[in-house]
Amino acid sequence: MKKSEENNLSKSRRNFIKNTSMAAGAFMIVPRHVLGGPGFTAPSDKLLIAGIGVGGKGETDLLSFYESGKAEIAFLCDVDDRRAAASRTRFPKAKYYKDYREMMDKESKNFDAVSISTPDHNHAVQTMAAMERGKHVYVQKPLTHDIYEARMLTEGAQKYKVVTQMGNQGASGDGVRTMKEWYEAGLIGEVEEVYVWTNRPVWPQGIPWPKTSSTIPSELDWKLWLGTAPHKEYVDGLVPFNWRGWWDYGTGALGDMGCHLIEPPFSVLDLKYPKEVECSVGSVYVDEFQRGYFPDSCPPSSHVIMSFDGKKANSKDIKVHWMDGGIKPMRPEELGPEETFGDGGNGALIIGSKGKMMCGTYGLNPRLLPTSKTDEVSVPQKYKRVPNGMNGHYAQWVEGAIAGYGKKQMSSPFEIAGPLTESLLVANLAIRGYDIQKTRLNERGEERVYYPGRDLKMIWDAENMKVTNFDEANQFVKREYPEGFTL
Repeated sequence: MKKSEENNLSKSRRNFIKNTSMAAGAFMIVPRHVLGGPGFTAPSDKLLIAGIGVGGKGETDLLSFYESGKAEIAFLCDVDDRRAAASRTRFPKAKYYKDYREMMDKESKNFDAVSISTPDHNHAVQTMAAMERGKHVYVQKPLTHDIYEARMLTEGAQKYKVVTQMGNQGASGDGVRTMKEWYEAGLIGEVEEVYVWTNRPVWPQGIPWPKTSSTIPSELDWKLWLGTAPHKEYVDGLVPFNWRGWWDYGTGALGDMGCHLIEPPFSVLDLKYPKEVECSVGSVYVDEFQRGYFPDSCPPSSHVIMSFDGKKANSKDIKVHWMDGGIKPMRPEELGPEETFGDGGNGALIIGSKGKMMCGTYGLNPRLLPTSKTDEVSVPQKYKRVPNGMNGHYAQWVEGAIAGYGKKQMSSPFEIAGPLTESLLVANLAIRGYDIQKTRLNERGEERVYYPGRDLKMIWDAENMKVTNFDEANQFVKREYPEGFTL
């Protein structure tokens, strides 16, 4: 960390301590040797964090940072007072805001880092606002809603020299490191095919937008919640969970679980950007003459195939299959009839020329197939483990932010999380493109609907962020924001 940065950080902490001590009336700095002996971290040496989206997962994230013993929660921000209530009780000294822009403008000198746990569509603007002010950032998965946003945040982290981490805690687990060691020891040979599946969605998808609006709860600022999304009237059931199934706000089952499930093979095989993607999706039964077409909503199920350049890992390309909505690959023949495939509802299967291996969500419980081989092999540990594994994901970021940019290794910095998120969003391009409608005249001169994105393998130009053979899908690469929001 540069001397000027150290001075600013020190000044930031002193300002926070001064402000909170005045507010609380009894808060003061005591030398660490008086308070806790050797190894104790004095309040003045702790990372001061501002939370944006502090209910649900945001609340548990903040608690995990705090429990590292090296962080203080300095500010809270949430558009919904109901969701913020528990965090406000837990961290009573933290000043509360509803609009993150106001908090950034007024308080940016008084905190060091930001934790963001808001709906997908607002991640990018909130993250960039923090990075532009030199703040380290922890962002819940998926990193962004759009491909363009992911690329901009990846570049922004390097430009602004801040410590970043995405909230896919499995990246800090032992499982993915074990699988990488198995693979690099040659236990399964060259990999050409990977299957990843989830039982999500567990929220409504493939449905029409409600026809009637509802009364906005007094505790919720609906305009701020919408943020970068186009205006729609408030409807019941969307907040705080079911927004995941709507393209304006969420990224479907793929965005929600893909960062947890695709990360292990992504890391093991050193993948970056797909070069081709194709899919098929499930539809909803409407009546005996029609299947449902609801373009505002993510489909109830999908099977996407992404093709990656295998040059880093193999002599051949690697196909990664994503399956959601209850679709699963066939059970491998090496798996016993009573043995659990993945973790039951979710999993990843990596198929090599000499063998196979699988794991559950977050890379947990990695096993070679047949599973009896798992206890028979002994491969030297090659990759350093994160202290406390998955649970250490939070402390790793806190310690990295205190140390400064480039001083400590992160498990899921934007340089890794960005390409991973982009890959999932390219898969979503195929899903969204699958139901793009056009009309044409048949041989009788009658107008008929057709779907040009179906039965099509989209070619992805990662450098230029565009589909080269189906331009209609490119409308989903980058959104236009309403006035008041910018990247």
